[in-house]
Amino acid sequence: MTLEQTIAAIRPLCAQSAEEAKQYFSSIAIPLGSLGMLQDAIVQIAGIQHQAHPKISQRSVAVFCADNGVVAQGVTQCGQGVTAIVTENLNRAQTSVCRMALHTNVRVLPIDIGVACDVQGEKIIRRKIAYGTQDMTQAPAMTREDCIRALEVGIEMAEKCKADGDHIVAVGEMGIGNTTSTAAVTAVLTGRPVTEVTGRGAGLSTEGLHRKIAAIEKAIALNQPDPSDVIDVISKVGGFDIAGITGFYLGAAAQGMPIVADGVITAAAALCAVRLCPAVQDYIIFAHESQEPAGRVLLDTLGVHPFITAGMRLGEGTGAIAAIALLDLAFAVYDEMPCFADTAIEAYQPLT
Repeated sequence: MTLEQTIAAIRPLCAQSAEEAKQYFSSIAIPLGSLGMLQDAIVQIAGIQHQAHPKISQRSVAVFCADNGVVAQGVTQCGQGVTAIVTENLNRAQTSVCRMALHTNVRVLPIDIGVACDVQGEKIIRRKIAYGTQDMTQAPAMTREDCIRALEVGIEMAEKCKADGDHIVAVGEMGIGNTTSTAAVTAVLTGRPVTEVTGRGAGLSTEGLHRKIAAIEKAIALNQPDPSDVIDVISKVGGFDIAGITGFYLGAAAQGMPIVADGVITAAAALCAVRLCPAVQDYIIFAHESQEPAGRVLLDTLGVHPFITAGMRLGEGTGAIAAIALLDLAFAVYDEMPCFADTAIEAYQPLT
């Protein structure tokens, strides 16, 4: 579907299924609400899937890989070539998310949406919009047309996951320099100063952090992105990974699938998706709070609380996979625990 068709296809959650799941939780022989946010997530998934006993056994993580031209400004510790190396390692199942996915029965889908060179690997899904973005301190990161193309690649990937039988999807990214584009998008969409939303990424020195902040401020001043126009913001100071992930959220919601967000880059894309279609937020489960400064700002702006606060900042979708593992444990209780009626335990009553 096109971007416009996808947004039009997104529907509210099924309130009846969510309420039935909530009531079923109350009948299980555990203290009321004792699984906390994990319990809330199962109720949310029930509403998304329109069934009181939803499933998450078949699942994938889509990892959007892209380069960022702004690395020319010395905003990263390592060179741009690392993006291609890790993308090919995703193909060989030799990255952190791949090892975690192996132990949680999650399929990994590496997507080349904008790596700066041609990468090799039969498992890599080739949807390259361009060989990385432009240096946003010199020109817009991409054209508006290419931004929409990247959004629609994300939509296509969500449609693929649905067609392949996935019950739930997760999303991650790989791209040297993408915390720079993420900080820029965050600053524009939230109105927060660049200094408050910019961190050290994969390990910048203090001098490097100052270069990063200066590059973002220069890019915003030069390109003048319109905060009321998400596509304008992404195209001027964002990245192909952010655009693709934004489309992935929209596409998954249109397909009636819950999406587990990872860290700061995927949180920025979530805010973009919600600004394009507010209803999409009900389909997103936020895994963790990134250690990057923009992470907390984005979550607060969205008004959400993640499962995990562990100082994580690895990316690739690793935090999302950790959240799926927690969901599996919560579903073990939901699906397998006896109800009060089947035990000698008197049902708990809500406190007044």
